[in-house]
Amino acid sequence: MNRNAEERTTAFACGGCGAALTARLSRAALPLHARQRWGHGLLPVLMQHGTYAVDPDPWGPPWRPWHEAGEDEAAARGVFAPEPSLSFGSAGTIVVAPGDTRGTVLMPGRHGGRCCGLDGSDGPNLACAQCGLAVATRIDDCSLWQAVRFDPGAVRALPADEGDGDDTGTPGADHWEVVAPASDPVPPVDPAGDWNPQWAAAAAVALAHLLAVSGGMPVALPEGPVAALFAPALDVLTPPGKPALTAAPAGPGLPEPAADILMVPRHPRTGTAWRPSDGTAVTVPLAAYVWTQLAFPTRRRLVQAPGTLPEGILRDDPLPDLPWQSFRPDWGVFVRTLARLPAVRGPRPRGIHDRVREHPYSHPF
Repeated sequence: MNRNAEERTTAFACGGCGAALTARLSRAALPLHARQRWGHGLLPVLMQHGTYAVDPDPWGPPWRPWHEAGEDEAAARGVFAPEPSLSFGSAGTIVVAPGDTRGTVLMPGRHGGRCCGLDGSDGPNLACAQCGLAVATRIDDCSLWQAVRFDPGAVRALPADEGDGDDTGTPGADHWEVVAPASDPVPPVDPAGDWNPQWAAAAAVALAHLLAVSGGMPVALPEGPVAALFAPALDVLTPPGKPALTAAPAGPGLPEPAADILMVPRHPRTGTAWRPSDGTAVTVPLAAYVWTQLAFPTRRRLVQAPGTLPEGILRDDPLPDLPWQSFRPDWGVFVRTLARLPAVRGPRPRGIHDRVREHPYSHPF
């Protein structure tokens, strides 16, 4: 971690007694897969060690059915299409890796979970070890990314140390050098040949935004990895016909394309989308690890391993992992994202939303 990132850290303490509840952390963007449910096994930790994120949306109980909450209340909470129920829990929960917590204990009787662990369905399950105040919820059940969510009303940020800069933990915004082909990649395929769930979530978010800005109409994509990732879904979800709109990657290190829709990186620390110089273009945000591989598809390490290949032959050794099935965006992430975009109130996006919600495992999901 560079010095600038180290200076901009914060920690969180119990709002009741002041005991420290986390290590000092740097703020990062909330991962796009934060609320993803995937498969039936245990998933890794959501947040990288030493970081935290703030979830702006309500999370956890109490829950109210859609028909009880009503469309107006849902819209006021940023939801514009029906969902089975709406969370009326705290907005602004502070999300950290379980290993970055300090001084918390599990609360007796708060064991809500579906299978192999805790999911927070019955409310906070972690208390301050010093005073007993309920402060957080640990999530580690199967199908869920492991995390601890601190209730913003039960904790407070510790004052920044002298010389730490601000105490928000927000790294210097708009430092786009962290979004580069050399940055740490998230591989799309794991060694077993399964698609990475992070890619399934990130593609679902981008697909929802693409359909929102296009009004649910066909979009022409550049040949190559962009079309391979998104064209199968667009072909199914949009009406037939020649596309009137075009989309292409844009961002740091790329010339601005002559496209109607720019597919731009989402800053991994702040979560903000890159903007072109004039600031007027229509954009679709992509997770940085997806964007780098779509924007720079030919960039790879071309260092020959000694004694394995003749001189002049350049390829990966060993060969890249290959998937055993077609790529499928995560339907749950897609529906949730589209429901929170005002454009879903248009007839075509709403029709797409309802169709996927009613038939979640139909092609292309």
